[in-house]
Amino acid sequence: MEADKLKLLQRMPIFGGVNATALEFLLERAVNVEIPAGEPFFREGDSGTSAFVLETGRVSIDKRWQGRDYHLRDLEAGDCFGEVALFDFGSRSASVSAVDDCSALELSAASLYALSNDHLQQFAIVYMNLGREIARRLRVADDRLFQAKVERADDLVDGYRFASA
Repeated sequence: MEADKLKLLQRMPIFGGVNATALEFLLERAVNVEIPAGEPFFREGDSGTSAFVLETGRVSIDKRWQGRDYHLRDLEAGDCFGEVALFDFGSRSASVSAVDDCSALELSAASLYALSNDHLQQFAIVYMNLGREIARRLRVADDRLFQAKVERADDLVDGYRFASA
């Protein structure tokens, strides 16, 4: 089973270039989490000090605004979520719930800190990869925001708002 988990991590971009020794170090400290379908991994606003690597199942990421929940996206086995908490220790910016029965590895900031003490270079690679993943997601969000603004501006002609077709 540990070999399967090691292979899962090795296929993930956030662990690209990280050696097997460092990944095994993290796996020894990871917490196995089982979440039944319909239950949350965490809710928007919860404090966060860990990230999750989804082993099986599918999760839904949702954000609440003005009393209404909005679905942002689904993630599947091999995806990670909650990684921003490893940088800022702030509250969760969205809710993540199991769509199917899920199993995941929870990687705490403390386990990554321990990695920095024993394998500093590997720790740096993990954080560079996490930063790249966050930057990639930010670019996607920026593109979507820009597209929404352009579409909204196209709906305005001479100060009048027209309905889109």
